[in-house]
Amino acid sequence: MVKENKQIANWEFKDFARTVFWFALHTLIFICGFFAVLYVNSGFDLQVLTLHLKSEGEVQNLVYLVIAMCLVSIGIYLYFYHENNAFIKETRNINLVFLILELCIAITYGMGKYSMYARPFALCALLSLILIEKRTAIFMNTVCCFLMFMIDAFLTIKVVEGHRLYASLLIGFSTSILAIYLVSGITSRLKVFLMGFVISLPIIICTLCLETDSLLINPIPLVIYGFTSGMSSVVGMMAILPVLEKIFNRVTVYKLYELTDHKAPLLQKLNEKAPGTFNHCLIVSTLAESCASAIGEDPLLARACAYYHDIGKIEHPEYFTENQSGYNPHNEITPELSVDIIRSHATDGARIIKEHKLPSILSDVAEQHHGTLHIRYFYMQASKFSEETLPLKDFAYKGPRPQTKIAAILMLADACEAKARSLPVRSHEKVDEAVREIIEERMDFDQFYECDITMKDLDVIRKTLTNSLAGVHHDRVEYPKLKIGGNKYE
Repeated sequence: MVKENKQIANWEFKDFARTVFWFALHTLIFICGFFAVLYVNSGFDLQVLTLHLKSEGEVQNLVYLVIAMCLVSIGIYLYFYHENNAFIKETRNINLVFLILELCIAITYGMGKYSMYARPFALCALLSLILIEKRTAIFMNTVCCFLMFMIDAFLTIKVVEGHRLYASLLIGFSTSILAIYLVSGITSRLKVFLMGFVISLPIIICTLCLETDSLLINPIPLVIYGFTSGMSSVVGMMAILPVLEKIFNRVTVYKLYELTDHKAPLLQKLNEKAPGTFNHCLIVSTLAESCASAIGEDPLLARACAYYHDIGKIEHPEYFTENQSGYNPHNEITPELSVDIIRSHATDGARIIKEHKLPSILSDVAEQHHGTLHIRYFYMQASKFSEETLPLKDFAYKGPRPQTKIAAILMLADACEAKARSLPVRSHEKVDEAVREIIEERMDFDQFYECDITMKDLDVIRKTLTNSLAGVHHDRVEYPKLKIGGNKYE
């Protein structure tokens, strides 16, 4: 799971109209699904369905179900609007939320035709946990369990025994909450798979307690149903997850591990074409990860963004200092052209990431990590050949400025790593002074104006960067020369 902060976005009337439309559309899909379930439960026999609807109170129950579904949708809307309306403001996120519910209800209902106790109770909770976040997973699990109870209570033509009617609600809610806290923080797919056995245990216990008559005769089928429920939840989650990741461009912990593997295609290309930049990105990733952990952001996401923030340099690697070995091509061109090449690596990086269909957070950070800062060296070079004062904006990055804390961290880690490398004396005091200058300069140019980073965060980042850089760029002890057998060793 990638951590998502609670955010408040500015909404206009069109945003309310659009989000209400999509909620209404998915509510209608659910209502149509209810009628489809009723038709399936009638054995696909319209005569049986008609007779059922003519039974006393059945039409009223159906009307009640439709009204209840509308109220559930309103509840979902209010939850997301007050908890994280920046998330629900995006149409694709609304579709993600409802698609998770629709898929899980359909799969759970289908498995329930085989056995009510074999249902993948934790599927909705696990998908929501990995694709959205923990609090939302708990809420979505509650909604899913409630919807399944509504289906069992109002759309079953045959009479359901009392304890079986409530079994899905009770077992589903309790075991799914357990699954959320068991799986949360696990980054290995194998460990998640093994958790399926653990999730199965409370399902088996509840099933055996509810079916005491069957327990005395033959408990083996009940045990099998319990294991089927637990394992189908994790297996279903791992099967559906890559599809939803791709469709909705979601960044999960598993996706981040794939992106930060040095064998990832773009990283291999960066290492081949711009090895200096690749090594710079590795150091920046360590710094960014430490800073993200220090202020409560997702360190794995920070590492992934650091790996790809300079990917645009593969277009013209020889024009960047870390890839040069003596010859500097900037000496052969004008400062204006140099600026165009240097600042293009931000936009080129965003374009390359989008072309490879990687998560949008990576392209956003690649484009934002220099904000709208000016490129001072080439501005000074150009000023030597001009009698007039040159406009700073012609020698500045195009932006936008950092929009998130992760982008702000990358801006600082990137600049501080390069600055520390150039320091003749890399004592703790000198590094701290350099880091302070970089932070203050970016504050003077309002680079953090559009993200929610605080002064406290910046102070924590400063201390973290100073400690990390003073450790990375430390002075080496000069080893004495050793002479053995006429040969000199150093």
